[in-house]
Amino acid sequence: MADAYAKLAELGLTLPEVVPPVAAYVPAVQSGKHVYVSGQIPVADGKLLATGKVGAGVSPEQAKDLAERCALNALAAIDALVGLENVVKIVKLTGFVASAEGFTGQPGVINGASELFGAVFGEAGQHARSAVGVAELPLGAPVEVEVIVEVA
Repeated sequence: MADAYAKLAELGLTLPEVVPPVAAYVPAVQSGKHVYVSGQIPVADGKLLATGKVGAGVSPEQAKDLAERCALNALAAIDALVGLENVVKIVKLTGFVASAEGFTGQPGVINGASELFGAVFGEAGQHARSAVGVAELPLGAPVEVEVIVEVA
């Protein structure tokens, strides 16, 4: 598999610090050959990048970028726990989109996360996925992503 760190550098991305939990949980846990990453919201440098609902105040394009940031935060959590070099496969991605009434573009928003995993891991980044519209997310975040990863 291509070197995930080199791919991130090619994309002009660096792994951020792991986002500290906002409640009683840990960023990621390993069980057997899988790492389960807690829901990641679009935080950078300790600040939530946006609040609001997609389709009312947050554009789908902005939300797609925020989903990419959530995925990058998930990669940081994985790296801190087991190292990205040990990722065998992105197995499942679940994306939550705080949606305005009538907004049905959740899959396009969550593509921001899916496309990042594909760019970083190639075929190993292809995954099963759910993209779900919800009324509210923690701290008013427009998007949240959780992921299950197989590791060596």
